[in-house]
Amino acid sequence: MPPIYRKSKLLRRSRVFWGSFNLWRPRLVFWTGALAIGVISVGFAKLADLAQRAFTGVTQSGEWMWLLPLVLTPLGFVLSAYLATTLFPNSQGSGIPQAIAARHLHHDEDRTKLLSLRLAFGKIVLTILGLLSGASIGREGPTVQVGASFMLAVARFGGMAQAKGLILAGSAAGIAAAFNTPLAGIVFAIEEMSRTYESRANGLVLTAVILSGLAALGLSGSYNYFGTADAAPTMLRDWIVMLICGVGGGALGATFSGLALYAGIRIRRWAQPQPLKRMLILAVLCGFIVAAVGVLSGGQTFGTGYEQARGAVEGHALPLLFFVEKLLASFLSMISGIPGGIFAPSLAVGAGFGSTVGTLVGGGVALAAILGMAGYFAGVVQAPMTAFVIILEMTGDHQAVIPIMAVSMIGYVTSRLLSREPLYHGLSRVFIAAAIRARRAMEKEGGEEHAAH
Repeated sequence: MPPIYRKSKLLRRSRVFWGSFNLWRPRLVFWTGALAIGVISVGFAKLADLAQRAFTGVTQSGEWMWLLPLVLTPLGFVLSAYLATTLFPNSQGSGIPQAIAARHLHHDEDRTKLLSLRLAFGKIVLTILGLLSGASIGREGPTVQVGASFMLAVARFGGMAQAKGLILAGSAAGIAAAFNTPLAGIVFAIEEMSRTYESRANGLVLTAVILSGLAALGLSGSYNYFGTADAAPTMLRDWIVMLICGVGGGALGATFSGLALYAGIRIRRWAQPQPLKRMLILAVLCGFIVAAVGVLSGGQTFGTGYEQARGAVEGHALPLLFFVEKLLASFLSMISGIPGGIFAPSLAVGAGFGSTVGTLVGGGVALAAILGMAGYFAGVVQAPMTAFVIILEMTGDHQAVIPIMAVSMIGYVTSRLLSREPLYHGLSRVFIAAAIRARRAMEKEGGEEHAAH
C-alpha cells in the first residue's frame, strides 16, 4: 500500500473519531448535568430537612422558647429578602415563574438573569435560611429553578442550541428528583412548563428525568414522599367528600392564586419609590405575622407542612382550622419577597382541608386528606394532570386512582371558572415584562450612542 494512501486513510479515520467525539460531547455533558441535578436535589432536600428540624428544636427546647419565633422569624425574613434583592436578584419566590419566563426570552443574556449557577447557589442558601427561620415555604419550586439553571449552563458549556428544551428538561428533572416522582416530572414539564407537546424537547425531558431519578434513587433509595396509603371510597359519604374536596379545594386554590397575583401587582406599585426599603419593611411585617400564626397554632404552620400532611394521609386528623392557618402563613411567606416554593405548603393546606371535610362529614381522614390535596393543588396551579400524577406517586394510593383523577379535574374546572390565569404563568409575566423593558432600554441607549458618534 503506498505511503500516501495509508496517510490519507489514517486522516479519514482521525476525522471520523474526532467527528464522533464532537457529536458525543454535548450528550456526555447533558447526561452529566442531569446526574448532577439529581445529586444536588437530594443534598438540597437533606439540608432543608436539617434546617426545619433545627428551627423546631430551638423553638421547643425550653419553657419560654416558643416565643423565640416572634424575633427569629422576622429577622430571618428581612435578611433573606435583603440578600435576595442585593446579591441574588430574581431569586425571590418559587423559581418556577423564572424558569417559565426564561423559555419565552430570545436572548441568552436575558435568560441568564433568571437562570444561572450563581442564582442556583443563592436559591438553595436562601431557601434553607427561610426554613431555618420558620417560613412556610417548600424546596420543590426552588429545585426547578436550580435544575433549569444547571441545564442552561450545560447548554453553554456543551455548545447545545436547544436552550428552551434544556430548561424544560432541567425543570422536570428538578421536580422528579425533589419528590421522587419521575412521571410527575414529565407531566409537569409538558402541562405546566410548556403547555404544549414538543416531541424534540420531550426526548430531553425523559432522559433528564431518568438520569436525575437514578442519581436520587442511588442516594436516597426508593420511597413514597408521603408513605404508602390504601384508602378507597367505600361509602356514600366518601363520594360526598370527593365532591366537596373537588369544588371546595378548587375554589380555595383559586382564591389563593388570585390573591397572590393581585397582591403582587399592588406590592410592586407600593414599593416603586423605594423598592429595597419598602420590601424589607414588608418582609419584617410578613415574618412577624407568620411567627404569630405559628405560635398560635402550636408550631404546626412553620416550615413545609410535610409532617402534618403525612400524618393526615396516614389517618391522623389535623385541627379543624389548620388549613386556614397554613394557607395564611404560606400566602404571607410568598408575598414577603423571600425565596421559597409553594408546592409542599399547598399539599399541606390541601391535606388539612381534606382532613377537616372528612372529620365533619364523617368519612375516612386518610382518603379525604389525599382528595383535599388533589383538589386544592389542582386549583392553585391549574394543572390537573400534574396534580393527579404527583399525588398518586407520592401516596401510592392506587385504590383511589379514579377519585383522585376526578377531584383533580373538578378542582381545575372550579378554579378556572373563578380565576382565569394560572398562578405560575401570571407570575412569569412580571419577569418577561422586566426583561423586555431592560432590553428596550439597552437598545435605545445603544442607538443614542451610535447616533452621537
